[in-house]
Amino acid sequence: MPGYPQAFAAGYASWGSRAVGYLIDGVLVGGVMLLLYFMLAGVLTSMARMAGREFSGGVCCMFLVLFPLATLLVGFYNRVYLIAQRGASIGQGVVKIKVLDANGNLLSQGAAFIRLLVTVAMGMVPFLPLVDYLWPLWDQRGQTLHDKAVNCYVVNNPQGF
Repeated sequence: MPGYPQAFAAGYASWGSRAVGYLIDGVLVGGVMLLLYFMLAGVLTSMARMAGREFSGGVCCMFLVLFPLATLLVGFYNRVYLIAQRGASIGQGVVKIKVLDANGNLLSQGAAFIRLLVTVAMGMVPFLPLVDYLWPLWDQRGQTLHDKAVNCYVVNNPQGF
């Protein structure tokens, strides 16, 4: 591709590989966190019963705060820290795609965070997340709107992780 960094030589990632990477991330973050939530709830319930106490409503409500917070932190790690450190979330690494800035470098943590914030903000407008995730289907460079917000590109990465 003339005028683009050597890192773009493998080409822009297809919409399908991006979608599969996103699904893998969703299953990993959501599924693993849900599994951990139920395991921890089971352990605490068992401990409370062994101590002769019921699993109180206060502890149950604590889970209503801890689960979303823990999911947010794991998601932040996956979508900001890993993208800034190695160029790919777990799902993106599995499907061998990478997020790079316009110069072919890894995103800074700030840029990766802004990219995530734009995704979250668009999620507050009906149907906008759908438009965002479908945008690469007609975009010449395969960018989503949240990619355009920080001028980054998702490219094929034959080496994977």
